[in-house]
Amino acid sequence: MTYELERQIDELRAELRNAVDPCERRQIEAELDFAQAELTLAIAEDGRVDAEPPF
Repeated sequence: MTYELERQIDELRAELRNAVDPCERRQIEAELDFAQAELTLAIAEDGRVDAEPPF
């Protein structure tokens, strides 16, 4: 599961670099924040990191 999230994050970062429209940038940034939070949670649940919740 983490591999898919890492890949999604990489794709969102690439989209963000190419986004020109401010509305589109905000949407991609929100999706990126959500995907990063999901990844942090997945890693913490997997027991590899003793971390606080991302939100």
